[in-house]
Amino acid sequence: MLRLGVNIDHVATVRNARGVGYPDPLRAALIAQGAGADGITAHLREDRRHISDDDIARLSEALNIPLNLEMAATDEMRAIALRHRPHAACIVPERREELTTEGGLDASGQHDRLAPLVRELGAAGIRVSLFIEPAPRQIAAAISLGAPVVELHTGHYCELDGAAREAELKRIADAAALAAKNGIEVHAGHGLTYDNVAPIAAIPQLAELNIGHFLIGEAIFVGLDEAVRRMRHAMDAAR
Repeated sequence: MLRLGVNIDHVATVRNARGVGYPDPLRAALIAQGAGADGITAHLREDRRHISDDDIARLSEALNIPLNLEMAATDEMRAIALRHRPHAACIVPERREELTTEGGLDASGQHDRLAPLVRELGAAGIRVSLFIEPAPRQIAAAISLGAPVVELHTGHYCELDGAAREAELKRIADAAALAAKNGIEVHAGHGLTYDNVAPIAAIPQLAELNIGHFLIGEAIFVGLDEAVRRMRHAMDAAR
């Protein structure tokens, strides 16, 4: 079964807009867990613009499903990951001025910087994932680094339409096949909605999709439980 990871970052964005204790990302994570999510994703950014250190501590203690910590390749985040020992750590590019993650990590160009981090997290029992573009050289870098998982960036696919979208879908499918052929578990995410998820979910090599902003936005209208259940149904139907 294709797994669904629910990113709860933007529950924290709403909370932080008023500087109060609600809405609580942990409550959102528990609702998503009850609605059929297979994992929870939270991105602890350098500037703490949404998820906080306390959120990571509470999520680590309370969840019965895996926690996927999205993190930049910094010494600070390495120390936090090693302290909390989440099920998974997805290494992502991060720029303070960006609104959201704008693209995949350049695993090829940052090989020497990433290699010790991948080794150390893996030795601590943390499943390491690299958030990368669906490109052969990035898959080759993941293989060289010994990363057990890659997450393919689907943001460009979601922004395109027509023939351009079909071409990007093929690029994602080809990258997924290449990674799986080399023993890497393949995930995907960024920008996915009810309307565009089916072709991605139908890629047979994919093991997990990570979806956040759309589900949190949809929850305003239908509730998070219903939003997660509907996405789970859309993914299952595509398979």
